[in-house]
Amino acid sequence: MQIDPYVVAAGLLVGFTVGLTGMGGGALMTPLLVLLFKVQPLAAISSDLVAAVIMKPVGGGVHLRRGTVNFALVRWLMVGSVPAAFAGVLVLRQLGDGAVVQARITQALGVALLLAASSIAAKALLQTRRARRAALGMAGGESAAARPFRLRPLPTVLIGVVGGLVVGMTSVGSGSLMIVLLLVLYPMLRSAELVGTDLVQAIPLVASAAAGHLLFGDFQLELTASLLVGSIPGVYLGARLSSRANDALIRPALALVLVASGLKLLGVNNVQMGLLVLTLLLLAVPVWGALDATMHPEPAWAGAPVGRRMAVGVQLVGAPLGLGFVAALAYFGLVRPRLVAAVQPRPAGVLSDAPSQRLWS
Repeated sequence: MQIDPYVVAAGLLVGFTVGLTGMGGGALMTPLLVLLFKVQPLAAISSDLVAAVIMKPVGGGVHLRRGTVNFALVRWLMVGSVPAAFAGVLVLRQLGDGAVVQARITQALGVALLLAASSIAAKALLQTRRARRAALGMAGGESAAARPFRLRPLPTVLIGVVGGLVVGMTSVGSGSLMIVLLLVLYPMLRSAELVGTDLVQAIPLVASAAAGHLLFGDFQLELTASLLVGSIPGVYLGARLSSRANDALIRPALALVLVASGLKLLGVNNVQMGLLVLTLLLLAVPVWGALDATMHPEPAWAGAPVGRRMAVGVQLVGAPLGLGFVAALAYFGLVRPRLVAAVQPRPAGVLSDAPSQRLWS
């Protein structure tokens, strides 16, 4: 068995990113294999899923030890996701043969990547909304845990079915799409519980999808082994450095990479893709800056050179004209550091874990 050093390097990079940010590896590794290494889409999906069977328990084990797993949710998610993931492989078998099926898989993968990128933005919006409600509740003397957890079996099973089908067909979605759907359905759960529950339920989900691909897909042992040689140490190193990662910068960058990869897989030429990504960048950065600005409490703005309303308004109003992008750069470079410093506790110099620092986490 021959190990490809270039695939090992790619696995190391993707594993490091996954360990650093918690983002699912399928959204990065599968398009990387298809676009950079020219691996057939079905082979890339099959090998990536089999490798994920070994990788997923690493993150899940951490959350099991910390007690941040909702086992009731895991059980109902498994009811939908495990059979749906296996069925997703069978759906691929019905798409056609040879070049036809590879082309259709490429299109499905491109759509899945765009959905994954959208889920990153959706998660940020939902977390912003939840943090603002929590802040208003605390200001009004209400308990942050006013809404108790109530299991909703049928919608939970449906989330499992949707996520399982997408993962079985594309290897994308177990760590991006499903966690956003859970965040919508169960806003009362803490972020650690959402991530832990999603990671643990992803273990049987990915195992089911991998079993289907071993039977009906295009599994390649050498490709999978090369991925694991790089990704296992990559995940470990990324996890060790995760506490120092600036998710406010990493997550939007990953979203742009996913958008570019998705557009490329859908057949968009380089010029059109560049224009679309540039337009998205000019619009998304000021919107991101405006959302971040709303997360900082009013007292923190006392020492800022501008007020919160002005910072938010300039970025949003100027976004369509390109001026919002410049305003956002000024906000992140000059204003935000002061806001973060203003909410840091004075004793011992410990950094604050303010909601604004978790906007894209």
